[in-house]
Amino acid sequence: MRINILRVLALAAVVSVVSCTKKDPENPTTPTDPNGTSKVLVEFSNKVGANNLVLNDQWYQTATGDSFKVSKFNYYISNVKLGGAASYTESESYHLVQQGTSSSHNFALADVPYGKYNTITLTIGVDSARNTSGAQTGALDPANDMFWTWSTGYIMLKLEGTSPKSTATGNVITYHAGGFKEPNSTQRTVTLTLPSEITVAKNGENHIHIEADVLKVLSGTNTFDFSITPVMTTAGANAKKLADNYAKMLSATYAGL
Repeated sequence: MRINILRVLALAAVVSVVSCTKKDPENPTTPTDPNGTSKVLVEFSNKVGANNLVLNDQWYQTATGDSFKVSKFNYYISNVKLGGAASYTESESYHLVQQGTSSSHNFALADVPYGKYNTITLTIGVDSARNTSGAQTGALDPANDMFWTWSTGYIMLKLEGTSPKSTATGNVITYHAGGFKEPNSTQRTVTLTLPSEITVAKNGENHIHIEADVLKVLSGTNTFDFSITPVMTTAGANAKKLADNYAKMLSATYAGL
C-alpha cells in the first residue's frame, strides 16, 4: 500500500509540472498570439547619394553637376502601416523628421500585434483632413515652422541650402513643398518592401531602417536646376513636381532585431 501511495504522489507531481509548462497566460510566446503585442522602432537616415547628409559644411553635387550645401532638411511621415501575414495601423500617426534634431530620426510603433510583416506603408506629408483641422500640437504644431496658412496647409518637405548656381540673393536654394488640394497636392503615399521579413513576438524589439536620399528629391521624375528654380515657397505645379520626386526618395535598408 505504501508503494502505491508513493506512485500516486509521483504521478501527481509530474502532471503538475507538465501543466505549468504548457500554460503560462501571462507570457505568450507564439507570434500569432491574438493578445500579444510589441514595439517596432522605425529609424531614418538622411543621405545624399551614398554619403551621409551633413548640414552646412559638406558640398554635394546634383545629377546635373550643380554643387550645393544643405542647411535644412525636414519632412513629415504619417499614416504608418505594416503589412504581411499580419497587419497594423498606427493611431495618431504623425511624425516630423528633422535632420538638425537627432531625436526626431526615430519613433516607436506601439502595440504591434504578434505576427509576420514584410512591408511598411507611409505617407510623406500630412493628410488633407489634418491640414484643415485648426490648431494642433506635437509634430503638427505650427510652431515647428512647417506650416503656411489654414488655406494652404502644411509644408510636407523642406529643403534649404546654398549653391553657386543659384540666382537668388545670397545664392540660397529654398524648396518648400506644400499644398494639399488637387490638382497640385503634394502628399505621397509609398509602400516599401522590407529587405527581410520581421517576426513581431516576445523575443525582442524589431528595427526598420529607412534611408531618404536628397539627390532623389532634386532629380528623377523631374530635374531641378538651381539657376532656373532656386526658390519654391508656394503651392503649385513646381511643388507637385518636387513631390513626384520625393515619392521615390525612401528605401528600407534593414529590418530585424
